[in-house]
Amino acid sequence: MAKEKADPPDAQEAEKIKWRDDVAAHDYAAAEAYLSLKLDSDAVGKAVKRLRKVPITRRRANDILRAAGLSPAPLDDPGVMKDLIKVIEGTRLSPVLVVSDGVSADIADGYHRVSLVYRIDPYGEVPLKLAGA
Repeated sequence: MAKEKADPPDAQEAEKIKWRDDVAAHDYAAAEAYLSLKLDSDAVGKAVKRLRKVPITRRRANDILRAAGLSPAPLDDPGVMKDLIKVIEGTRLSPVLVVSDGVSADIADGYHRVSLVYRIDPYGEVPLKLAGA
């Protein structure tokens, strides 16, 4: 009798994270504030406008971090802990906002959420909006 192959425990945990159906309004403001440190105001406005229009898709946490050239924050990072508490409480997390210039990507909002998923399961999928910079 063949045994069914069970998902690794980490993958099962990452799937338990509940996500909102759409991005929280304040996350667009956070993305705008972050992008204003990297882009001129006209480019920021255009990028945020594109983020609002694109549909939500999904990407693996490790791929998002690699494209952005970032290492994941540790589990004891205050931002990651804050999101972990939300997950434990059953609060839905907001999808992540990512802008790309075609060569690299930047997490405009949601770095700690991506880091949390990565720490639970590096291959866990994260809902996100992906738009050109």
